[in-house]
Amino acid sequence: MTLRDDFVAELAPFGIEPAISPRPWGFCDLRPWYDRVAEGEPIGEMWLTGDDCLIATGPYAGKRLAALFAEEHAALLGDSAPVSDSPLLIKTIFAAEKLSVQVHPDDKMAQKYGQPRGKTECWYALAAEPGAEVAVGVKPGTTLKQIEEEIKEGTLEESLNAVPVETGDLIFVDAGTIHAIWPGSILLETQQYSDTTYRMFDYGRGRELHIEKSLEATRLVTQAGKIEPRAIADRFVLIDSDYFRIERIPVEDKRTSASLRGDKKPGLAYLFAAMGAGRLAGEGFEPVELPPRGIVAVPAVSPEFVLEDLGAAEGKLDLIRITPNWPE
Repeated sequence: MTLRDDFVAELAPFGIEPAISPRPWGFCDLRPWYDRVAEGEPIGEMWLTGDDCLIATGPYAGKRLAALFAEEHAALLGDSAPVSDSPLLIKTIFAAEKLSVQVHPDDKMAQKYGQPRGKTECWYALAAEPGAEVAVGVKPGTTLKQIEEEIKEGTLEESLNAVPVETGDLIFVDAGTIHAIWPGSILLETQQYSDTTYRMFDYGRGRELHIEKSLEATRLVTQAGKIEPRAIADRFVLIDSDYFRIERIPVEDKRTSASLRGDKKPGLAYLFAAMGAGRLAGEGFEPVELPPRGIVAVPAVSPEFVLEDLGAAEGKLDLIRITPNWPE
């Protein structure tokens, strides 16, 4: 019997090893968030579900996540999923300096230029210093012509809508929204799996700008901004968009996999430990650790399990559950 035969009916939860993504605006030392120190260029992002991330536990340990999606997409996503590749990119963002002012295309524009999908995203503030802000959208009355002139003059920030950020905030950034991340917060970003970014302004870093496409992608009025959490029976729904659903779920000592799903049908879910640590245990697979700021993938055909809050020195487990949605 092959490994494939063993796991055709069930694919157990597995941990994923985060991958470093260097950025000129990042930090040289990510401790205590991650035990990582830059060897060259600063670290701006830790990709938690990147295609090149390595599976950390179980029989597929050492395999890249993209390869597992290629081989086991139905087991991971469920038979009804309209895609076979990884639909969501989840990352933590560490901005020591301002990121570029940028915009992402929607699905239609991305496909016009040969990309499979656009990029709608959101940011969950894991931490924020007093006075922290991000830029989301433009001020009312701003025109495309004005934006183009301000790009040339280096004054684009004057038209950006500054949004204050506090720990626990969820900020939605739909495709077409001009935006920028500024220093002062640590963000958990969930996005459509796309790295298509059109830079408008980059503070003189010398990287390529994409003025024409960024203006084409821009929508002056979008749905972007802070989203208030919605309390339901046993959790808080932070956002439920066309592409992703994010929930904050209390874990009082233990939670079963069925209770984590709630009334949703089985499908791919990612469990992220915003604080604290946990352990997943069930029949037929070795226990899987959920470390602080770590992530575990729960496939659609996962066997049932119990998630235990490990507590101790790391504090109470603050669990974030992220699942893909499919636009109708």
